[in-house]
Amino acid sequence: MTATVIVIGAGPVGQTSALLLARWGLDVTLLDAAPGRTATGSRSICQQRDVLDIWSHIGARAATTEGLTWTTAKTYHRGRPIHSATFPATTGTPPFVNLSQSRTETILDGLIAAQPRITVHWDHPVTDVAETGHTVTVTTPHGTHHGDYAVLATGAHGRTLRERLGIDFPGTSYDDVFLITDVAADLDHPDERHFHFDPPGSPARQTLIHPCPGGTYRIDWQLDPRHRTVSPPDLRRLVRAATGTDRFRILWSTTYRFHSRVATRMATGRVLLAGDAAHLYAPFGARGLNSGIPDAENLAWKIAAHAHGWAHPDILDSYHRERHAAARENQEVVDTTMRFLTPHTDAQRHHREQVLRAAHTDPDAARHIDSGRFAEPYWYPESPLHTAAPHRPPGDRPPKGGTATTAPGAILPDPPEGTPSLRPRVRGRFTLITRDHADTTWFHRTTDAPTAHIALCDVDPTGHAADHLGIRPGEAWLTRPDAHLAATIDTAGPADVARAVRTALAHPD
Repeated sequence: MTATVIVIGAGPVGQTSALLLARWGLDVTLLDAAPGRTATGSRSICQQRDVLDIWSHIGARAATTEGLTWTTAKTYHRGRPIHSATFPATTGTPPFVNLSQSRTETILDGLIAAQPRITVHWDHPVTDVAETGHTVTVTTPHGTHHGDYAVLATGAHGRTLRERLGIDFPGTSYDDVFLITDVAADLDHPDERHFHFDPPGSPARQTLIHPCPGGTYRIDWQLDPRHRTVSPPDLRRLVRAATGTDRFRILWSTTYRFHSRVATRMATGRVLLAGDAAHLYAPFGARGLNSGIPDAENLAWKIAAHAHGWAHPDILDSYHRERHAAARENQEVVDTTMRFLTPHTDAQRHHREQVLRAAHTDPDAARHIDSGRFAEPYWYPESPLHTAAPHRPPGDRPPKGGTATTAPGAILPDPPEGTPSLRPRVRGRFTLITRDHADTTWFHRTTDAPTAHIALCDVDPTGHAADHLGIRPGEAWLTRPDAHLAATIDTAGPADVARAVRTALAHPD
């Protein structure tokens, strides 16, 4: 029998969950309250490299090829440039792209339409979710749906269903009003992101200009609380001041408030929460969608492992333990940014002004400007699914732009520039990585889950890839289906590897 998963919410997180679950051989019922898909504004536009890799894994490489990667970030204070950073070109998947959420949804909709395991029901608002035994019942005005599991991916509108599940959503809602606008214009910086602090002649505290494909730009303003509405003439004046031209077309605009909230539970029994239904952040650093898509990947392989009988039932609870920790870290990072962008105490205001003034003359001061640390893959040093490695203890989160320690819990690092990334080859299976060839026929008998073996000497016969990664002769790395390291075994033998695989699937020792 094939397990059925009910995914509630057809935004990018729900779409990605459905596609990943179907790829794992599960049947999916995808429900959404809207009458159908409508292309509404840019919304979430920044997609981080590992999100692009996940989408490529399910066939959505178009998100990478169509997205725009800006190469220069410029920062201004009161109209004067105070910092500029240029990013080197890279091979393979870019570190990020800008692409409108509407286009992303269209790409994913095309894949869903071609996937026979997914059934989509629009105009199906869910009013209740209940679990009885091994069955999850989802109620809509059109009737009930029964499944083996459910994923709550309703976006920011999941309050009623969270309350039905007994899950609280503590946190803060900011009073500041934010205005976002999509603009078509021919500007002289099509590959630059501009961040303006206290722009002159504007009621905005900050203005952020992101280039997007097709000669369009996304402009964000953080308005002074005294200016909660913007008339059409005022909006045109704001766009004119931000772009420096009268030749533009306003494509879409909206205002909204930011929230900082994380659900107390991201899994209860066979119901799992993902994306904005589980956590809400201010967008500086682009940690909303870029944490929701890893939620989807994490829950998909674990539901599949449970449904197919590869894993112990505790595998579902490990979703909460891992992704809730990631959500809390994201919340802490974004809250720190918001204290710089929207200071609420005299000490915070003084610090912000001091840093920005100093950056006019001191280039080193620019590193203290916090306009949002960009999203990055979380690593799970405390996960119950990992085998401790005394020779590779986990370290602290590296500074911005740094590389995580190669230890269980970290995402698989890349080999040197010019060598293909290994992450696309390890996603969707348990993979054993060794420096050289070895007899690993026994590895494929350690579990019924999909497995693969990679010898680094095939990736790069010179040995540079193995040296760069730091994998030793006789050592083996075991990666999970989401490209995170489950174990780094110093002297790998069948018994040690088999124990690590069982641990990664939540089986008792």
